[in-house]
Amino acid sequence: MTAHQPISPASDRTTSGRLFVLELNAGKVHVYNPDGSDKQTIVTDAPNPDGIAVDVEAGHLYWTNMGVPSRNDGSIERADLDGGNRIFIVPPGGTFTPKQLQLEKASGKLYWSDREGMRVMRANLDGSAVETLVQNGPAETRPGRDASKWCVGIAVDPERGHFYWTEKGPDNGEVGRLCRAPLDFRPGEDAANRTDIEILFDHLPEPIDLEIDHGTRLLYWTDRGNPPRGNSVNRASLDAEPGKAGPPDVILTDLMEGIGIALDRAGGRMFVTDFAGSLYSAGLDGSDRRMLAAAQGNLTGIAYAEIPTEK
Repeated sequence: MTAHQPISPASDRTTSGRLFVLELNAGKVHVYNPDGSDKQTIVTDAPNPDGIAVDVEAGHLYWTNMGVPSRNDGSIERADLDGGNRIFIVPPGGTFTPKQLQLEKASGKLYWSDREGMRVMRANLDGSAVETLVQNGPAETRPGRDASKWCVGIAVDPERGHFYWTEKGPDNGEVGRLCRAPLDFRPGEDAANRTDIEILFDHLPEPIDLEIDHGTRLLYWTDRGNPPRGNSVNRASLDAEPGKAGPPDVILTDLMEGIGIALDRAGGRMFVTDFAGSLYSAGLDGSDRRMLAAAQGNLTGIAYAEIPTEK
């Protein structure tokens, strides 16, 4: 996998699916085939990586480093698809405890949730213009001790002009929330005093990472809380009305603290990681569940990408 060469014309290349998976405690970025084979480690010594995003066209991958929450040393790094040319784009201390990361290519923005920072943030792809979109507590209270204010998952719907995030709550607390807000502030408002935040689902076991299937307008998320609703993958309409949507659909269960989720929309499948080190695939409705790898360490973020290869 070489990121430095220009992409050949379509007639001279094909694509090959790859899974980019983070191993938290070991500080590594791994690459797998979609069937779990041919594991390669392309990045080491990342300080507690959690969220990852891939920009195939530019030949870049991005990931968040949580660092040590008490030290305010969270960061975001960028590298080539083979792990080379690694740089910080948001330096240590530029964010507190960054979690899931999403790339919104059309606007040239990275979005992420900041757990102990109690906020949702975004920046340009080069790390400039860092801004806060949601602020659940004042800066002087960081690191936030109230887990009900911890922002973890993030997803972006540019078509309707919204972003979504999870507030996980304490471990197995049954007070987790899934929230939505417009990408742009109302006049006179800022991250700390928004009046346009909608709570789509409340009293969730412990919601974590988010993904969107834009074609079907469905929102997917993992939950690492206790069964029967936790240790699961859930989905609901992306356009759910607060208080009218009914309970979300639980479509995959029996995870060991589910964390990362990635969708292969064209292939009609999803990939999921859990903290016990398992890597799974399943259909987008939860059917045809398969364990692709086990005992892989504490797995967190995952991204799926089709990488151009020469014929």
